[in-house]
Amino acid sequence: MTNNVYGIDLGTCNMKIYCKSSNKILNEKNTIALKNKDEIYAYGNSAYAMYEKAPESIHVTFPVTTGVIADFNNLQSMIQLFLETHVKGSLKGAEFIVAVPTSITEVEKKAFFDMFYKSKMKPKSVLLCEKPIADAVGLGLDVNEPTGIMVVDIGADTTEISVISLGGLVLSDLLHFGGNKIDESIITYVKRNYNLVIGQKTAQSMKERLGSGIPGNEDTMIVVGRDVVSGLPIEMEMSGGVVYEAIKDNLESICNSIKMILEKTPPELAKDIIHSGIYITGGSSQIHDLDKLFADITGIDINTCEEPEECVVRGLVKIVSDSKYKHLAFSMKSKILI
Repeated sequence: MTNNVYGIDLGTCNMKIYCKSSNKILNEKNTIALKNKDEIYAYGNSAYAMYEKAPESIHVTFPVTTGVIADFNNLQSMIQLFLETHVKGSLKGAEFIVAVPTSITEVEKKAFFDMFYKSKMKPKSVLLCEKPIADAVGLGLDVNEPTGIMVVDIGADTTEISVISLGGLVLSDLLHFGGNKIDESIITYVKRNYNLVIGQKTAQSMKERLGSGIPGNEDTMIVVGRDVVSGLPIEMEMSGGVVYEAIKDNLESICNSIKMILEKTPPELAKDIIHSGIYITGGSSQIHDLDKLFADITGIDINTCEEPEECVVRGLVKIVSDSKYKHLAFSMKSKILI
């Protein structure tokens, strides 16, 4: 294969692009800062640094919400700029394979396809692949085997719980719930119990440093927020126990959804899942001791991995490059012609 191949995972929070020729993953915030409503002022990590800090003249936006494209034109422009800046050589004639969430409409899938097919990059081909399948391939699992695989992908805005066998989805549930909702729960809990208003970035930092799936985390950190009573900024020490109380209901919701999928799983596939365990991926799967919580609730071993937020994008290039997996990807162009 002479043309370059790109695997694209357009997540709500982060955009991951795998470049086959350089064997590197470009991982940046999926954020755009707009000036004068439609002029791209900054994008990626530099735009995210402006979030919650920008003046009224600069609008910081997230072009992907709940796993689907919300701002087509600006996202397309950002991807073009991003690739031209970070990738050496011509993009024309390249092959793209893009991850799409399950349970979205054909129109929403078509938007992911058109994002690249109708761009100035003039790609040789654009293929789509369902995220859970790419996730499993990225984990190093053989999805073509008649063996049940359960993958739980906890992202920023969505959580996908899937059972895979013979290269297809047997069961899948897409929850409009993820790391952002957990951050919002921390903000609400701290405001209600400590009269302290904190920003989303502070809540995210608390989740990453103090968050835990089970009680007992005694770590602490200093956070800065606005006192509700005085209206002045103050410092306050927060403990892991505070964050646990704030997020435990959210984590319980994910546990209940996992249990519901397991209850619907055919017995033979359930036997495979008990034998191999449940795989958890996605950025929010890195919450401390989350695997222990899921194991306690389900009674099934939980498998974690390094760089869980990059599993999907690694799987994409493997799918498009390996003839064994190529049938797992599909083109919207062929569907339209039919």
